[in-house]
Amino acid sequence: MNTFGSNFRITTFGESHGPAVGCVIDGCPPRLALSADDIQPLLDRRRPGTSPLSSARDEADTVEILSGVFEKMTTGTPIALLVRNQDMHSRDYDTIKEKFRPGHADFTYQAKYGIRDYRGGGRSSGRETVGRVAAGAVALKYLATKGIAVQGRIVAVHGKTDPQNIENEILGAKSAGDSVGGIAEITATGCSAGLGDPVFGKLDAGIAAAMMGIGAVKGVEIGDGFAVAERFGSENNDPMTAAGFQSNHAGGILGGISTGQDLVVRIAVKPTPSIAKVQHTRDIHGNATTITIGGRHDPCIVPRILPVAEAMLALVLIDAVLEQEKYR
Repeated sequence: MNTFGSNFRITTFGESHGPAVGCVIDGCPPRLALSADDIQPLLDRRRPGTSPLSSARDEADTVEILSGVFEKMTTGTPIALLVRNQDMHSRDYDTIKEKFRPGHADFTYQAKYGIRDYRGGGRSSGRETVGRVAAGAVALKYLATKGIAVQGRIVAVHGKTDPQNIENEILGAKSAGDSVGGIAEITATGCSAGLGDPVFGKLDAGIAAAMMGIGAVKGVEIGDGFAVAERFGSENNDPMTAAGFQSNHAGGILGGISTGQDLVVRIAVKPTPSIAKVQHTRDIHGNATTITIGGRHDPCIVPRILPVAEAMLALVLIDAVLEQEKYR
């Protein structure tokens, strides 16, 4: 399951401490103006080492377009995007290579495959999202030609909503050798009504799957989400007039199909599982032990997850847009 999408298909590749990460895009429409300059800004927002609030891993994350673009235009053939890894400290993991890190996919990868890349989590690392973001940047460029834009924002971190309190909360967790989670919101504007398909092809189902496919995400809300469980129908319905909808509790989707309003998605992001505090765990031989995780890790994933979530929403939307164009 390294491939996502139907009409606009992406396959990501690479590991956290391998030579490179990236993606191959198949199904991108031809004659879309595209260069590395269109992709790099989104990657720059995701990359580490740019703030005391993020991991100190120093990666330039410079994208290379290997195929599918000629004279700065897409040709309709597969687009290969490559980002080389440069600042790996694999030795940081030597002391814990036989231990399962709590909150990580170490145990489950070992259980499934009988082998795992312990260097930074390999394929289960957040570094895998580089390919998604690169592909998402291409999707966003195409969506912009249809008047669609996607933007994310931080709603809360560890229960705090004020920007200064959020920064203090993250730095406080960092100094304590701990981490914090939070909530992010991603909104798509400019979507026409009619995107998505009924029953098993619902737009909100696709969005939820895309967001849950991000490693750190543990919950997804569309529109008002779980808050609707406490309302009357008369409170939750979005009344319509000749001018359009009067509210947007549904988050821009009804019956799995877009209404033409803003699409509003919120995600719950767990605390970074790599922390410096002593934790109880077991090793690959089944022995109980303890673990302290060194290396360079984000004390909070929320700031850097925004471009990843924006990319995933863009990938769902471009698929839906291209599908809808088949009916025209």
